[in-house]
Amino acid sequence: MAWLSLAIWVPIVAGILLLPLGKPGQANLVRWLALAGAVLGLLVTLPLYTGFDTGTAQMQFVEKMPWIAAFNVHYHLGVDGLSFWFVPLTAFITVIVVIASWESITERVNQYMGAFLILSGLMVGVFTALDGMLFYVFFEATLIPMYLIIGVWGGPRKIYAAFKFFLYTLLGSLLTLVAVIYLYNVSGGSFDILSWHAQPLSLLEQTWIFFAFFAAFAVKIPMWPVHTWLPDVHVEAPTGGSAVLAAIMLKLGAYGFLRFSLPIAPDAAQEYAWLMIALSLIAVIYVGLVAIVQEDMKKLVAYSSVAHMGFVSLGFFLFNQLGMTGALVQMIAHGFVSAAMFLAIGVLYDRMHTREIAAYGGVVNTMPKFAAFALLFAMANAGLPATAGFIGEWMVILGSVQHSFIVGILAATALILGASYSLLMYKKVYLGDVRNDEVRALQDINAREMLVMVVLAVCVLYMGIHPKPFTDVMDTSVAHLLAHIAQAKLQ
Repeated sequence: MAWLSLAIWVPIVAGILLLPLGKPGQANLVRWLALAGAVLGLLVTLPLYTGFDTGTAQMQFVEKMPWIAAFNVHYHLGVDGLSFWFVPLTAFITVIVVIASWESITERVNQYMGAFLILSGLMVGVFTALDGMLFYVFFEATLIPMYLIIGVWGGPRKIYAAFKFFLYTLLGSLLTLVAVIYLYNVSGGSFDILSWHAQPLSLLEQTWIFFAFFAAFAVKIPMWPVHTWLPDVHVEAPTGGSAVLAAIMLKLGAYGFLRFSLPIAPDAAQEYAWLMIALSLIAVIYVGLVAIVQEDMKKLVAYSSVAHMGFVSLGFFLFNQLGMTGALVQMIAHGFVSAAMFLAIGVLYDRMHTREIAAYGGVVNTMPKFAAFALLFAMANAGLPATAGFIGEWMVILGSVQHSFIVGILAATALILGASYSLLMYKKVYLGDVRNDEVRALQDINAREMLVMVVLAVCVLYMGIHPKPFTDVMDTSVAHLLAHIAQAKLQ
C-alpha cells in the first residue's frame, strides 16, 4: 500500500470535495464530512508505525515515479526516524482542530474546513518528500491555505497579518529555490535529496548553500531576529489557525535543517554552529523575557513558541546524540503543548471575545474543570517533569552541558523563564476572586470541548511519562546523521 501517498492525498481530496458544499443549510454536513476526512487521514498513518523498522536509518515506505521527466523530477516519498513522527502528528492535530472549530466557525464553513484539510496533506508532503523540487512545491504550497485561513477568518488586522506571513516566508524561500537549482546542476541533473547528501562540495559552496537554506528555514521556525511576523500572525489568526501554525508549520523549518542544511552542508554547519547556538540562546532567553511582559494571551504563547523552538535549533547544532534527539522530541512535544495552549485560549475567547489578560481573573471559580486542564497545559509549557514539555528541553540541556557548561547554564534559564510567563498568565487569568460580571457569567466547557482537552491532556502526560516509543524511532537515524557530519569533518 502507498501509505505515504494516502496520508498526503486523503485529506487534500477530502478538503477539495468540501469546497462546493457552501449552502447555508449544509454547514453541519460539512463539519461531519471534514471530521470523517480528517479521521481517515489519521487512520492511514497508523500502519506507518506498526510497519516501521527502528533498527535502520534507511528510508522506509518509499514511493518513486517520474513526475516531470524532462528535468528528472520525481514524485519520490519516504520517511526515516527524523521525519516519521511528523506524519501522524500532522494528521492528529488536524482532527483536533476540526473538532475544536465545530461551533466557533459559522461563516464559509466548507472553505474553512477544506483549507485545513488541504493544508494537512501539503504539510505531510513536506515531511515525506525526497525530491528537492517536490519538497519545494509542497513547502511553498502550504502558504496558500494558511494565508487564506488568516486573511478570511482572522481578527481585525487579518489582512496585514496574512500579508506579513506570506511575504516573510516567501522571500526567504526564494533563496532556497536558488540553492535547489544549484544542487541540481552540480549533481549532474538530479533532484534526489539523498544523492545531494553524498555530493562533495567545497566549504565556500557549502557556506552559500547553508545560508540560502537558512533564509527559508530560520524564518519558518522562526529564529531570532526574523521572528517578528509570528506574534502578529498568531494574534490575528483564528484559534485553529494558531494551533496548526504553532504545532506543525513551525516544524517545517526545523525539519528543513535536518534534511537539507546539516547533511548537505555539514562542514559549513559546523563552521557556523557558534552563530546558530548564539541565535538560539537569544531566542530562549531574550524572547522568554519578552513573553513575560505580554498583555495578550495569544501573544504571550506566540513568544513562548519562539523560545521553545530556540531549544530545537540549539539541539541540532550541538552535534551530539542527546541534543539532536532532544530537539526532535521537543518538536513533537511542542506540537501537543502549543496546540493545547492556543485551543485553551480559544475556549475563553469564544465566551468573552477578548484575549487581554487584564479582562479575566478568577476563572477557576466559574470554569473549574477547564481551569484544571489549563493548569496542566501551563505546567507543560513551563517544562514540568512528567509532562511532554520537560523531556525534550531536559535532553537539550544535557546535550548543551556536554558541548559547553556555559551553554548548558544559559539554556537552563529557559525553565525558569518558562515557569515565569506560563504561571504568571495562569495566576492572572484563573486564580483569585472573580473580577467582573463577564467572568461570573462564564459556563464551564461542554462535552465537545472536554473531549479536545482530555485527548490533548492524555498526549501531554503520556509523552512526558513514557517517551521511549518516540525516541526509539529517532535514535538510529540521529546517530546516522551525526556520523555523516563527523565523517565530513574528518575528510
